[in-house]
Amino acid sequence: MVPGDDPPQIQGSPHLDRLKGLGRVVVHTDRPKNRADKIARVEGAGIIMNTRGTVKWGGEDFAQLPDLKMITSCSIGTDMFDLEAAKYHGVVICNQPGRTAPVVAEHMFGLMLAVAKRAAYFTARLRRGEWLRMDNIMLRGKTLGILGTGAIGAEMARLGRAIGMKTLAWTFHPSEERAGALGVTFKSMDEVMRESDVISVHVKLTEESRRLMGMDQFARMKRNSIFLNGARGGVVDTDALAHALNTGHLMGAGIDVFEEEPPPADHPLFACENVILTPHCADMTPEGVDLLNSGAVDNVIAYLEGNPRNRVA
Repeated sequence: MVPGDDPPQIQGSPHLDRLKGLGRVVVHTDRPKNRADKIARVEGAGIIMNTRGTVKWGGEDFAQLPDLKMITSCSIGTDMFDLEAAKYHGVVICNQPGRTAPVVAEHMFGLMLAVAKRAAYFTARLRRGEWLRMDNIMLRGKTLGILGTGAIGAEMARLGRAIGMKTLAWTFHPSEERAGALGVTFKSMDEVMRESDVISVHVKLTEESRRLMGMDQFARMKRNSIFLNGARGGVVDTDALAHALNTGHLMGAGIDVFEEEPPPADHPLFACENVILTPHCADMTPEGVDLLNSGAVDNVIAYLEGNPRNRVA
């Protein structure tokens, strides 16, 4: 069994002790230099624990790893795996749906507050000796629009209601039962865009959701509204977001995910003054990492016992 190698997640975790006696565990503490290095590290392994999304697995990889039977992610998303190729090659893929939802939602809620209160902007101006007033907003009474109502979106809605925000939501599969359970009102994408003061994205990245937010969607958002992305970078057209920020259409944005991670030095959002950026770390708190480490080990043990859990392929 060979865990993935995006430090510092699984290495040193006490949860690895639960695998003693179940197989030989090899831990790599750095990322592979290239694809050949990646394959060499896991050659002969029956199980891979893949940390985060920086190491990806596709059909060519599976074809070169005849001993591979199962991969578990140490994260929530599955966009690092070619699921159809995994099925073709008989490789079981397991993830951890919703495991760190409260951790991620708290982070995105914090970004929303930081943008609304202009925290980074005010800090930068104070350092320049500027004393500014009346340039932030109160969120109570405003409308929070949520795109994607899985575990994280549901928790984000709860946090919004806790401070007195009205919650609207859009999902690919709305239902009255789901709306009642979440305490949200489901509306069309266009209605959520037009009526919300804050848009928070929590959909998984698929071909259906890629570039879900583009020039047209940002144009439909309220002037001086806030945009948050805690899903995946590919859900958003970054140039369109930068345009909406730089033209003053949006008040600001809170972003935790990027199409290329780490982002290049000339990333368009780096030039925007009204953004809060974090390095895809929403669930990388000590508590979140421990939850993900334990969940990954749980997935391995369940598979070895003949009862795979959280299977996506």
